Amino acid sequence: MIFFTSAVHTQNFDINLLKQINPKYPTSNTWKTISSSAEPLSAAIPFSMLMVSLINNNPKLEHKSLEVAASLLTAVILTEGLKIMVNRPRPYVTYPGLIIPDKIDNESSFPSGHTSFTFATATSVFLHYPKWYVGIPLLAWSTSVGYSRMYLGQHYPSDVLAGALVGAGSAYLCHWLNKKYFTKRKK
Repeated sequence: MIFFTSAVHTQNFDINLLKQINPKYPTSNTWKTISSSAEPLSAAIPFSMLMVSLINNNPKLEHKSLEVAASLLTAVILTEGLKIMVNRPRPYVTYPGLIIPDKIDNESSFPSGHTSFTFATATSVFLHYPKWYVGIPLLAWSTSVGYSRMYLGQHYPSDVLAGALVGAGSAYLCHWLNKKYFTKRKK
């Protein structure tokens, strides 16, 4: 009974917050553009790092680019696995007329893939370049993508939060495994 009450309270918080973010007509090209930047930029960042490393014959940068790519791949696998296991309907399916989407998507809602991918990429890059002028733009981009997914009616706030955790967690996991593997190899 306690679990059910908690789940209902969480769902109410989720939908109430989403109602405040999602407008009656989510037509902002700014939020659509930010949302659509998630997948191409998440892939372009490690690819660009790899190309620069190969052009400049820089094995350290090559290694970093592969770790960023591994973080992204880990986030993709975990996100898609969770979408299949949880199979949560999109908010506009559960609350038709209340939540208005920018477009209809047939994938599950939990967790947000766009948010997961951007946080995996941003966190992984920041772990290699821990400077404020790297971290702040990456965090702003990732957070903006998460917000855009709610603005566009595609995800609940809990989907976005879970996506951020999956993405950042994937980056930390790959970074830790990378350090552990190469520390052992050097001995």
